[in-house]
Amino acid sequence: MKFSLLCKRLRVGLVLATLVMLQACASTNGDSAPYDPWEGFNRSIYIFNDTVDDYVLKPVAEGYEFITPVIVRKGISNFFSNLLEPTVIINDLLQGKLVNFTSDTGRFLINSSIGIGGLFDVATPMGLRQHKEDFGQTLGVWGLPDGPYLVLPFIGPKGVRDGFGWIGDLGTSPFTYAEPAAAAWGGYALDVVDTRARMLGTKDVLDQAASDDVYIFVREAYRQKRLGLVYDGNPPVENGAAEDDLLFGE
Repeated sequence: MKFSLLCKRLRVGLVLATLVMLQACASTNGDSAPYDPWEGFNRSIYIFNDTVDDYVLKPVAEGYEFITPVIVRKGISNFFSNLLEPTVIINDLLQGKLVNFTSDTGRFLINSSIGIGGLFDVATPMGLRQHKEDFGQTLGVWGLPDGPYLVLPFIGPKGVRDGFGWIGDLGTSPFTYAEPAAAAWGGYALDVVDTRARMLGTKDVLDQAASDDVYIFVREAYRQKRLGLVYDGNPPVENGAAEDDLLFGE
């Protein structure tokens, strides 16, 4: 078995094992929000992820920003953004967004060719703006509620629906099929560091904006963001908690 495929299965197994474990030990804490029945577990993982960020990811991102010229960082960001386009294109089609499907396909082809493998974003000035679609959104468009809130180790906030959607995203990620495996993991690590470097300074703003409870602030911000993405910026009046209760038996 190829190493990259084995790693993919391990990541999928981690998600599935976490979901099964959480379903088996769902919290009955009356103080938890109905969409966050695993709040105790989620908070502990949030603290773990925050600690990893403070002592590993943030310092590495700061060093990366310091030694890498802005124009190089921009090219790297464009390159990894372009690698997401196949996932976007597939989900455009699954959601019946044929106009976006055509636009995003053109965007991917133009940036991959004229933009030299995506290093330069030449499609946006041509009017082909970037869209954000993934399998979690597609499941939402198809009517599946977001389910209980979940925080995964090293990954961060996910709804249960988005957790399963993320597995689909892995299936369309070029990193999943890249060989040799060392190159795939190196590319993935660079993508993570580059993304974190673009968010330097946001944690201080977050701490100031959510001085009472950062966990709750992040949870609500994530839920609102995902709701907006599923409904393309026009979410209905929220009644998701009741729907989730019916589906997941909470």
